Amino acid sequence: MKRLADLLDRELKWTQPGALKMHYELHADEELAATLRFRSSFGSLATGESADGCWTFKRVGFFQTRLTIRGCGEETDIAVFRNNTWSGGGTLELPGGRKLLATTNFWQTNLEFKTESGETLFRFKSGGLIHLSALVEIQPEAIGLAELPWLVMLGWYLIVMMNMDSAASAVIIG
Repeated sequence: MKRLADLLDRELKWTQPGALKMHYELHADEELAATLRFRSSFGSLATGESADGCWTFKRVGFFQTRLTIRGCGEETDIAVFRNNTWSGGGTLELPGGRKLLATTNFWQTNLEFKTESGETLFRFKSGGLIHLSALVEIQPEAIGLAELPWLVMLGWYLIVMMNMDSAASAVIIG
């Protein structure tokens, strides 16, 4: 694998190689750039890895859910994502008081991360019924972010979780 910063001039796409496995791969054209693996099909703990490092993502809480991001093997959060249950998206709280805003469209097929001033940093355009996938568009303003590698994993994690929540809701309603 190569560092994500070395692959930004290529098409980035998250894919799910096996429909029944909670394992995902980010490819830059045909080259593997990162992976995201869930510990189980029913839990929210996932590990993301790339040449840039290793991070864990875990959703905690019930009514007021939040998502913690940590370096692998670490006990301290490096960031916290607070979900906005009623309007989609949420707020990512970074060290030093910085915040990024996440927004989704009505169908939750698109996810964007923006600065507090509204400048888009990157977006995900997802699709697929059996094999989930998403194209990743990274804007030039995001290229210098030290957090970029795990942010690309976080965005995909959020799409997977939204997809799981939608499927669970359909089962409950149906």
